Amino acid sequence: MDTHTAMQTFAKVVELGSFAAAADKMGQARSVVTRQIAYLEQKYGVRLLNRTTRKLSMTDAGRAFYERVRPILAEVADLELSLQAEGQRPSGRLRVSAPVSFGILHLGPAIAEYLQRYPDVIIDLDLNDRVVDLVEDGFDVAVRIGPLLDSSLVARPLAPQQLLVCAAPSYLARHGTPHQPEALKQHRCLHYAYASTGNEWHFEKDGVTHLVRVNAALRANNGDVLRTAALAGHGIILQPEFLVGDDIRAGRLVTLLADYAHTPISMYAIYPHRRFLSPKVRSFVEHLEDRFGAPPPSAPGRRASPRRSR
Repeated sequence: MDTHTAMQTFAKVVELGSFAAAADKMGQARSVVTRQIAYLEQKYGVRLLNRTTRKLSMTDAGRAFYERVRPILAEVADLELSLQAEGQRPSGRLRVSAPVSFGILHLGPAIAEYLQRYPDVIIDLDLNDRVVDLVEDGFDVAVRIGPLLDSSLVARPLAPQQLLVCAAPSYLARHGTPHQPEALKQHRCLHYAYASTGNEWHFEKDGVTHLVRVNAALRANNGDVLRTAALAGHGIILQPEFLVGDDIRAGRLVTLLADYAHTPISMYAIYPHRRFLSPKVRSFVEHLEDRFGAPPPSAPGRRASPRRSR
């Protein structure tokens, strides 16, 4: 008798709580299920299940056996699916969630490249700066920028994003240039509402951390809104390099407090589980790693920051 098949049957009996339910689920006669359990007990010389006409329960040996067998069966199933997927071309609908600004500026072009390579995939992209629940909202993959709140998700790290403090020349001409983080308290700051640190901006220099609680002249849950306000001279922003880098290079925004470092914000491609990964999810995550896996260039007037994550 096939030991692997007998293990699958044993696990199904435990999960469903009866021989009859397991037999129905697996499309087998109850006598076959009974023989497979008996085969395991004889093979290993222990009783795995206590059986009466009314109740089925695991013995201590059965409980230990089940805890060891369950991950083995999952690994084998994952291996079989992976081998099958090797010959499959990615296809079907792929639901993706991403932050608005990053999605427009960078993910959109990356998706266009992916669709060129895999035309059988249909991507349903949802741009939203709030943190979605992948399982409850039915997403296959999400791009997250910032700390991860759900440790049950699988996270593939992408390039950390450097945070930059900057303002328009017109604002600095009217209000002056801050040279220490504490001076920001006397300035108009434009604050990102979903920041994990609240309205505190964190700086570091020579091993000393500076925490500044800024006064927000504008608070918004989208970085592009803050960038537009900064370009119009309404205040100082703290935003990722991918959003303000072009403006800094063109002189539309000026980098401030360049001697003070910020911990880069981490960026991830996340999905609900590692096992039974479909070809469309696997290929899309690998595409994101290829596209965004390298560290971003440092902005003008700023030293390149080491790749760190938090």
